[in-house]
Amino acid sequence: MPTAKLLAEAIEVARQLEYTVREEYLEGAGGGHCMFGGKKWLLLDVTQSVAEQLTDVVDALRSEPAVWQRSLSPALGQMLHVRKAA
Repeated sequence: MPTAKLLAEAIEVARQLEYTVREEYLEGAGGGHCMFGGKKWLLLDVTQSVAEQLTDVVDALRSEPAVWQRSLSPALGQMLHVRKAA
C-alpha cells in the first residue's frame, strides 16, 4: 500500500480515537502526540516526509488500546505491531 494512503488511513483512525489532528509547518522540528487540556493532540510537521509523518501517527496509535477495535488494513495493522529495537 502506498505510504500516502497509509498515512491517510492512520490519520482517520486517530480522529476516530478522538485525536485533534493539526498539520503545521514546523520547519523540520517533527511532530508527535500529547494530552493537553483534557484532549488528545496529534501534531504533524508537513515539512517532513510522508513516511516520517506516518511514523508519528503510528506512535500515537500504539498508545491506544482501542485501536484494535477499529477496522484496519493489514498494512497498518502490521505497522502497529512492529516496534523499533532499543
